[in-house]
This record gives sequence, C-alpha cells and structure tokens, in this order.
Amino acid sequence: MTTEATLPTTAASPTARQMWTRARGITLALVLLLVGAVAIAVVRSDARHGELDPRSADPYGSRAVAELLADRGVSTRVVTTLDEARAAAGPDTTLLVAVPDLLTERQQTGLHSATSGSGGRTVLVAPGGAAVERLAPGVTADPALSVDSTLAPACDLPAARRAGSADTGGIRYSTHLEADACYPSRRLATLLRMPDPSAKASAEGTPGDTVVLGARDILFNNHLDEHGNASLALQLLGSRDHLVWYLPSLSDLPDPDDERGFFDLLPSGWLWGTLQLFIAAALAALWRARRLGPLVPEKLPVAIRASETVEGRARLYRKANARDRAATALRSATRTRLAPLVGVPVSQADSPESLLPALSAQLHGAQGDGQALHTLLFGPPPGDDAALIALADQLDALEREVRRP
Repeated sequence: MTTEATLPTTAASPTARQMWTRARGITLALVLLLVGAVAIAVVRSDARHGELDPRSADPYGSRAVAELLADRGVSTRVVTTLDEARAAAGPDTTLLVAVPDLLTERQQTGLHSATSGSGGRTVLVAPGGAAVERLAPGVTADPALSVDSTLAPACDLPAARRAGSADTGGIRYSTHLEADACYPSRRLATLLRMPDPSAKASAEGTPGDTVVLGARDILFNNHLDEHGNASLALQLLGSRDHLVWYLPSLSDLPDPDDERGFFDLLPSGWLWGTLQLFIAAALAALWRARRLGPLVPEKLPVAIRASETVEGRARLYRKANARDRAATALRSATRTRLAPLVGVPVSQADSPESLLPALSAQLHGAQGDGQALHTLLFGPPPGDDAALIALADQLDALEREVRRP
C-alpha cells in the first residue's frame, strides 16, 4: 500500500502571522529606539554644523573671528586639502590647522615639512599626542586634560598678557624647546609658542613660529565674547596679512600607502573594552549553561487529575493553533490502543502496512475500507477546529467498533 507523505506545520514552526503577533512588541520598541537615535543625531548634527568653520554662524562655528579679522585687514581663506595648505605656507600667512588629528601620519609629516622654515605662523588647534609630536617635534601632549577651562596667562608672551584670562583649558603640553609656555594647568601649559630659528622673517620683521593651542573654545562664536578669548584669538591669528584656515575634509584623499582600516580608527581603549565584554559574555554563558549532572525528575507536591492535565494541554494547543499536534497525539494514542486489539505488536502501531490490513479484517462493510482507515489514522492534519472535533469523534467511534464483541 502506497502512502502520501505530508509535512504538517507544527507549533515549532509558526506562521508569519503568529511570528508578527509575537514579535510586534519588540519590533515597535526597536523602531522607536532607532527613531530616537536618528532624532538625537540630527539635533546634535544641527548643533555642531560647521564646527570651527569660519563661514559658519552656528554656535560652534568661527565666523565671528573671521569677521573681526576682516575689520582689521586680515583676509581669511578656507582650504580643504593638504596640497592647498602646503602651497599657502609663506612669511605673510598664518596657517590654522583646525583638526590636526584627522590627518594621517604621512600628511602630518608633509605639512610640517612645508611649514618649517616658511617664515609664517602655524596654529595647531588641540592636536593629540601623536599629531603634535609630528606637527611640532619636541612637544608632548599629556594624557590628563586640564581641570579648569578658564586659565590665567602666567607667561611673558605679549599676546597672552594683553588678553588676560582665556578659555584655553584642554590638552596640556610640555616641551624641552625654547618656547613661551602660557596658561598653565598643574604646571603644564595649554598654549605654547615656539619660534622657528631656521625660518626667515616676514615683511614686517616677524619671525616664523608655531602655536599649539590646547582647546578650541576661543575660536567658537558662542565663547568669543567671554573673558579674553576674542583678544587672544585676534592676536594669534592676525599677526600676518593672510589667514589660511585648513579644514581637513573627505576630498583630501590620503596617500594610498597611508590608508587605515576600521580597527586602526578605533581608540585602543574601545578595543580592550570590547575584548573584556566578550570575555564577560563567555563566562556568563558558561555559568548559565553549566550542568552538574543528569536531570532528576521530581514528584509533584500535589496530585493532579488526568482530566485537568488533558484540558490544560488542549487549551495550550488551541492557543497556539496547533491542530496538527493535537491530531497527531489523538491518532497516535488511538493506534497504540487498537494495535493489541487486532493482533499487531505495539511497536508496529505506527506502520500503516502492519496495522491497516489487520484492522480491515477486524471490521466489516464500509468500515473496513482501507483508504478510509488510512485517511482517518494517518491522514493530513485538520484544517480547522470543527474538523479536529470531527476527527476525535471518528477515532472514538472506530475504537468502540473494534472493541465491540
């Protein structure tokens, strides 16, 4: 006898509607979280739009500095590539590098070579440890930042003495070179001016030098009117007739040999932190997945009636729409009870080839039809609850017929 194999959908493989019903809460939470993250990113992006850009009037832009310099006859030109910045270096030019840390090692070395000996002024805004060591050899950045934002000059640099207190607190620097060390914080300067002995003087007789500034605050529009920020910024950037404002951008393509991968761009602290999280997760998984021995069955503290167990399981099946599982359980139990009644071993109760011929011989008339018995005992799962109830009634009637003497 040939049988048609069917693969019923079980409760372990829910439908798309069931999956959506179960996951819609988590999906909604993730969508809200994503929308919130995008909104926060947009708000912060708007707040920091044009940061340190002399064309931007935003709070963190620097248009106010450029306008004040223009009133004093100093022209400001924005460049976005290293080639433009190197070409602009000269005795009558101040070159401001807005974000030195964005430059690659090769770019930083090349920029220092172009500005050294040019006779102009180079202003480095808050360079980190690696950047300042290449752009201003001999200067070292301390890993501990300044505690205070507003500091006193405490040096003989005329520009600092005239400006007075200013918001230079940020990265602190030390050097063994001859330099004006100003605005100290815990004995380390947040502003250094180092003359370039190899540079020729400008047309006004001003020798070339390099200024390392530990913070950006004195250049921001929203901080320019505080303390001596405006005076200090104008004196540092207005010593030459021309100011070239270098803003590194995506168009400033690095050398192909200098390209850095994703992990090179991550600070070492993040890598160590991620490694520690992985180790913690592995230990937690081992802790939660430990097995101290085989599972031990425990007796129930109270006796539960069989009818309550059947009713509870039936309700679970109905809640999960697991008609296939319920039908399989009903048919399997019926076959197990019928097999001994028709002389078939219980081990072969699930074999149509063994059970159906013996069952047909036991029954008479239409009830012994092999195809009908196969559909009843081994057929596909019912399509709805009414069909499941009808199947249970038919199985019950079949068992009563077989048991009839």
